[in-house]
Order: sequence, then C-alpha cells, then structure tokens
Amino acid sequence: MSPLPAVEELKALIEAGVTGAAVAVVPNSSPSGQHSLLLDREHARAVAEFLRDHAELRLDYCSLVTGVDWLDRETTEKIKVKKVVEGPDGSQQETEVEETRKTKTPGYLEAVYHLFSMEKKHGPVILRLRTANRADDGHVPSLTPVWRSAEFQEREAFDLYGIVFDGHPDLRRILMWDGFVDYPMRKDYVPPADDALAGVHA
Repeated sequence: MSPLPAVEELKALIEAGVTGAAVAVVPNSSPSGQHSLLLDREHARAVAEFLRDHAELRLDYCSLVTGVDWLDRETTEKIKVKKVVEGPDGSQQETEVEETRKTKTPGYLEAVYHLFSMEKKHGPVILRLRTANRADDGHVPSLTPVWRSAEFQEREAFDLYGIVFDGHPDLRRILMWDGFVDYPMRKDYVPPADDALAGVHA
C-alpha cells in the first residue's frame, strides 16, 4: 500500500501534468478532513485520464458518483460610503453613511467522484465538477469513458439532479420513468399531487 500525496501536492501534480488545467482545493472541516479537488470542465477528462494513468497514483476505480444541488445565495453586507448632503445652512457637506448591499450568487450543480487505486491500494481522491448554473447550462463532461463504473451513477445524477454528462454513452433516466418532469433530488423540487401521478400511470 502506497500513501497518497496530500491534496495540495495532488493539485500541483495535476497542474504540472495537464497543460491548462485549473484545479482548486475545496476544504472539508469535518472530522474526516476529506478535502476535494474542483476541476474546470474543459480539462476534466484529461485530468481524469492523468489520475488513472499516473504511475504513482493509478486511480483506476471510481467507487461513487453523486450529485449536489447548490441553490442561489444572497449575501448581505454593510458598507460605509461617502455622500454629499445639504447642511442646515444650505451648504453641501460630505458625510459618511452606512448602506446595506445585497449580492446574489447564482446556484449550480455538482458531480462528485470518489476514486481509489485497486493496484496501489490507496484512496479516496475526491473530484468535483460544477455546472455553470442550475438552468440552461447544467453540463459537465462524462467521466464514464475513463471509469466504466461511473456509467449508471452518472445516469442516476442526470435523472435525479438534471446534470447533463456530455459524452456519456447512454444518458437516459434510470429510476424515474421517461415522461417524468423535473428532478426529485433538487432542493426546490415540489412533488406532484397524487392525482397527477395517478393520471401518468393510468
């Protein structure tokens, strides 16, 4: 059993081995401390092949693929700004006032992969791929061509979260029926009324 490099070392290895790849460490503050690596969509497939084929890593088995839904977020902060106001005598005076500023961060979907090496007997290494948003660009590249065990699990993430895996060999629903609308694992999902379901199965 050979030890895995620390997550920062893995990031450096990838960036040195895959030209143009952008990798970010996503820290995990839980007791497990399983930090993950966020990959850019353009180079994700090349990074996956690099991790699988690297002589010291040989991450040849994908044990788990899952989806995560991150909703739009709104943050509020108080800032001090300078404003010109009219004084009691009619003159213009500069003063500092406090304003509240709201910032909206668009939501996105994530596909999360847990990788192990059967050959080297180490792992996991956790990869994350993010969509541009939750609406019209919910695409990430499929990693099934690199790890065949991802095939059904990517289909499940497509079915339940709506993540579209470009390049998947057979991307279709696996749990819900073909005519089903929406994605049951999204945080804003509203289940249909019982009578609507009865009509589908009638």
